[in-house]
Amino acid sequence: MRFARLGNVGTEIPVLLDRDRALDLRAITDDIDGAFLSGDGIQRARAAGAAGELPEVPGAANLRIGAPIARPSAVYCVGMNYAAHAAESGSEPPKQIVMFMKAPNTVVGPYDDVAIPRGSEKTDWEVELGIVIGARASYLDSPAEARAHIAGYVVVNDLSERDWQIAVSGGQWSKGKSAPGFCPIGPWLSTDDELDADDVRLRSFVNGEPRQDSRTSDLIFDIDTIVWTLSQYLTLEPGDLVLTGTPEGVALSGRFPYLSAGDVVELEIDGLGRQRQNYVSA
Repeated sequence: MRFARLGNVGTEIPVLLDRDRALDLRAITDDIDGAFLSGDGIQRARAAGAAGELPEVPGAANLRIGAPIARPSAVYCVGMNYAAHAAESGSEPPKQIVMFMKAPNTVVGPYDDVAIPRGSEKTDWEVELGIVIGARASYLDSPAEARAHIAGYVVVNDLSERDWQIAVSGGQWSKGKSAPGFCPIGPWLSTDDELDADDVRLRSFVNGEPRQDSRTSDLIFDIDTIVWTLSQYLTLEPGDLVLTGTPEGVALSGRFPYLSAGDVVELEIDGLGRQRQNYVSA
């Protein structure tokens, strides 16, 4: 199943996507959030859609597409989780999961404009598979338990300001990860049964030119290992977002220029859609 949120910021309508139709879920839930994902919301939506009980949203094609989940309580990120990206960053592949956080208020829609932060000279793109948590995960006994705690997956752009992340970080990456708009997600949330998230192609483009091209099968730490490992150190709540890492092909490599106002970034993952942002001056 595919879920999305349509409309202006703060008043998005939760919808079930059925081919080219957007079916209104407001009779079932106020939003695509932790309560919906952890309860029987997905099952109720499936049943109502199959029974023809969900009305179409009028003019859906003309509405803004928002982030497919409401603001999560946390955005956890895994760094250097593709060996080639670790190499282009000047690092060896990690032996332990590298984790950092982005502020939840960085989450925006997949087509929203993104402002280059004031004073930034090294704003960078990063296409990533995002895991949306569907059930509380704490001290899971093994990676095999992880899938029962996953609601689905989304395309994410883990935007970074590299100078703030590295040169003036003070030893922590989050300063370079949490500027406004630095976490576009969507266009939709696909449930776990919609795709084989362990082996999907992910790509990015800047001004129409290819940048990243890899598959999630190249992850150093796979989806189940990520969720299980994080659960040993923190509690993942329903609706939380976990970013799994980015492949090689970012500006940090030195092969491409950093982003500036006027640039257009597009990112896509098989089965999860394509997003596009225009970059503007702060």
